[in-house]
Amino acid sequence: MIKVLKFMRWIGSGHGGSDGAHGYVSSLDHAVGDLKEFLEDVVLEENYGLPCFLFGHSTGGAIVLKAALDPCVEVHIEGLILTSPAIHVQPSHPIIKVVAPIFSVLAPKYRVSALHKRGPPVSRDPEALKIKYADPLVYTGPIRVRTGNEILRISSYLQRNLSRVTVPFLVLHGTADTITDPRASQRLYQASMSTHKSIKLYDGYLHDLLFEPERDDIANDIITWLSSRLNALHRW
Repeated sequence: MIKVLKFMRWIGSGHGGSDGAHGYVSSLDHAVGDLKEFLEDVVLEENYGLPCFLFGHSTGGAIVLKAALDPCVEVHIEGLILTSPAIHVQPSHPIIKVVAPIFSVLAPKYRVSALHKRGPPVSRDPEALKIKYADPLVYTGPIRVRTGNEILRISSYLQRNLSRVTVPFLVLHGTADTITDPRASQRLYQASMSTHKSIKLYDGYLHDLLFEPERDDIANDIITWLSSRLNALHRW
């Protein structure tokens, strides 16, 4: 049995009910810094000695992966669970990579309406999608220039530093994901120096794995991996 003693759901700048322009992130490094601060306050001070695992989905996966590259963070966590991590995100047009850094300075909060579309579904479960998009805290508008550039920037950084990853991890990705690249998760698995690492590729699954019809099976895969890590640590 896994008993969760402490859990935090980080709601980043521009998301959920946070202040400021909805959908706007000035720097994802702020999110990495917030995560490190949380680890210091909650893990080191309040729950020192208890095993700590970080979970991140999509851009959140990129955030926790970058944080784990810091030796001061790595030493305090037992593993990462990454679902559809944003290690590589392909812009809708190659020119975007060229102009995004420029316009993120000139007009950081500008919403690129020309690129806005509900796009390919992120789940094969229509009811799950209805629930997701009906939530007023879910941002569904056009992407803001700075936010998009920040996602490109952190993914580019991770691609250059995959071989530095040493923390144990489980990465899960759907092969039909068109938001983040499942091949990048494979490259993480192949290039990382982690001794304990696992990858789960789900044939035909889309981006939001925990909204997919098979979400219970995916959750069980995560729980099984967590249990194996805890058993290996001889802590429970």
